[in-house]
Amino acid sequence: MHVKLTTSGGRRYVQLVESYRDEAGRVKKRTVATLGRAEQVDGSLDAVINGLLKITGREPMGAKPPAPTVSFESARSLGNVWALTELWRSLGFSGLRRVFRRTRRTTDVEALIRLMVLNRLCDPESKLGVLRWVQTVALPDFGPKAVTHQQLLRSLDALMDHQDEVDAVVAGLLRPLIDQDLSVVFYDLTTIRSEGLSQQPGDVRQYGMAKEGLIARQFMLGVVQTAEGLPIYHEVFDGNTAETRTLLPTLSKVLERFPSVQRLVLVADRGLLSLDNLEALKAVRLASGKPLEFIVAVPGRRYNEFVDLLEPFHEQQCAAATQEVISEHAWNDLRLVVAHDPVTAATKTEQRNARIDALIRQADQWTGKLTEQDEGVKHRGRKLSDSGAKARFYHAVSEA
Repeated sequence: MHVKLTTSGGRRYVQLVESYRDEAGRVKKRTVATLGRAEQVDGSLDAVINGLLKITGREPMGAKPPAPTVSFESARSLGNVWALTELWRSLGFSGLRRVFRRTRRTTDVEALIRLMVLNRLCDPESKLGVLRWVQTVALPDFGPKAVTHQQLLRSLDALMDHQDEVDAVVAGLLRPLIDQDLSVVFYDLTTIRSEGLSQQPGDVRQYGMAKEGLIARQFMLGVVQTAEGLPIYHEVFDGNTAETRTLLPTLSKVLERFPSVQRLVLVADRGLLSLDNLEALKAVRLASGKPLEFIVAVPGRRYNEFVDLLEPFHEQQCAAATQEVISEHAWNDLRLVVAHDPVTAATKTEQRNARIDALIRQADQWTGKLTEQDEGVKHRGRKLSDSGAKARFYHAVSEA
């Protein structure tokens, strides 16, 4: 069906015509309706046209198109991960790929390790959190199309299985960054609490003295760093390892990793000092044959070996001091630098006297209770015995 213009007597008419086939199959046309003269057709046909458009589901004539809608979709972050990936390459950490290429692992361990390192720098998360984070970033040069939780855990296992090879790569990258003529390194050990009660073969989670002064399940982390704050070695120890026993093994591994260092000055805090360690440190030699130098802190009040040396110094210079006093003494072929701060000393004295007073009050309470029990006075709770009071007081003094 279509519209046709016909002419009759000099006038043009608008007709609605349809095609059909007759009985013989020939195509013929017939007029369905005459809509009027062409020059007289005006807006009267608009209603007919709009009705037909409505039936076909289209917009009527003259209708304004709907206003365009704007929708926002989250874009993946690129800038930070791109910059860190370039830094990863420029520092040479891509060399880890050679370590794991020689193994039979089917996953790209280097890419997964890089993924977790970048997450730690951009948005620290758990391993499951890494799976969520990776959906929000556009990682350049990242091979795995999909990452699973098990793959992340297995990549960490791969680091442990090939620790020596990984350490060799990292040490090679760090050597040019370390001053060979004068290298000051700091060593410290910290405890990290651990939850859970499961027991695993070779578990480093052991019960030991935590930072809070309580016995807790934990492991210990030792870190060696340069004076500029660059970490060059770390090691995990069992949670019940004595701090003093970690110093020499860690130092030996650092010297083995960086044999070209010409001078090494070790700085450690007082928790790592023992007299045995001092003798062992004096015997350490660098690859060049030069002796190790060290600076180790020690609280003088804890070591009886310094009493005879420090008593005259305290009486002559510290007793009446109003500001910090620093002095140097010779002790066992070593330099003993002594510092006395009267403000700190007064604070410590006040704290110590308060603890002593509290212990005396507790002792008076227990002895008073024992005396009243002997006189027949009854108290709530269990009776206190002489041996029990003695043991409790002993533990109270030890803890204080």
